[in-house]
Amino acid sequence: MTSSTAVFDVSELGTSSYAVACEVRAGLMRPTKSLSPWLFYDEIGSELFEQITRVPEYYLTRTERELFEAHSPSILQEMGLPAAEEQTCQDSAQPAQLRRRVTIAELGAGTGTKTGILLRTLAAVQRNVVYQPIDVSASALEHATKLQVEIPGVVVRPRVANYAAEEYRIDRTAPCRVLALYIGSSIGNFAPEEARSVLKRLSAQLLPGDNLLLGTDRAPGRHKPVDRLRAAYDDAQGITARFNRNVLTRLNRELGANFALENFEHVVIWNPGESRIEMHLKSTTSQTVKLPANSAGPAMHIQFRAGETIHTENSYKFTEASVAELLSSAGFEVARTFLDTKELFALTLAKVI
Repeated sequence: MTSSTAVFDVSELGTSSYAVACEVRAGLMRPTKSLSPWLFYDEIGSELFEQITRVPEYYLTRTERELFEAHSPSILQEMGLPAAEEQTCQDSAQPAQLRRRVTIAELGAGTGTKTGILLRTLAAVQRNVVYQPIDVSASALEHATKLQVEIPGVVVRPRVANYAAEEYRIDRTAPCRVLALYIGSSIGNFAPEEARSVLKRLSAQLLPGDNLLLGTDRAPGRHKPVDRLRAAYDDAQGITARFNRNVLTRLNRELGANFALENFEHVVIWNPGESRIEMHLKSTTSQTVKLPANSAGPAMHIQFRAGETIHTENSYKFTEASVAELLSSAGFEVARTFLDTKELFALTLAKVI
């Protein structure tokens, strides 16, 4: 396998308008109106999320990056790979397990910025690395493909897919092990049963000897008061509010809806019973929104009462015990957990049972 500097053209790929229309119709017809969080990530939404990761209140990305910087060598060694300085090219004396190459596949990859840290570490060990980012946003994947220019030895094979609702494939070239990444606490966007389903679909593609690295945001505790947690989703600059409302902009643009953004307020709630942050868009007035006829069905007139909300996102928060239980239910076993010094965030390395 040789590295390449060509950047894949993913500009013509993306989630179909039919899938968007079906999701919107189903969500807005529910007694409690909701929209799936994957709808956030059009080109504008992906850029707004990147801005969110840089605001002071949003500790998640910053802390997870620090964990990658501190523990990438340990993660690979936990998998049985030698440190870079221990690696000898074509060393036939190495155990077969150590000589099997690792390919990295990432769900919800985004721009792949944090993953680049791990890719650099792995490239120093095995020289050539295949990276398979899977994301609903074509524009984000265009950024992720640039990693093969920035990191010698890395080949990027992007795939645009809604991994929660569509079939996707992880390519495996023998002999090869897969390290699947699901980081950024993206698993927290799903209700517990949905999260198990996402991880089960992933584990069905993995084999004994493969691993999963799961990033999860920690539940409030001694170092993390609820106010700090809530602020991460309601920053002073209002970028998260713009991100939340942008889903309505997308529906206006792609489906011809007529949402008036000024009539919807960004609302953040901590739900302790469910251990989750909730994001909502609250209608500030009684209003009717029209959704024109499209490939998914006839025209709809959606009534909103003053104060009624559209539930746009959940972000579940975890303990070590709840992560272990989730992984076990999906066919994984915890190998090692990496925590930051303030125990704000966790990277959990798991192996296929």
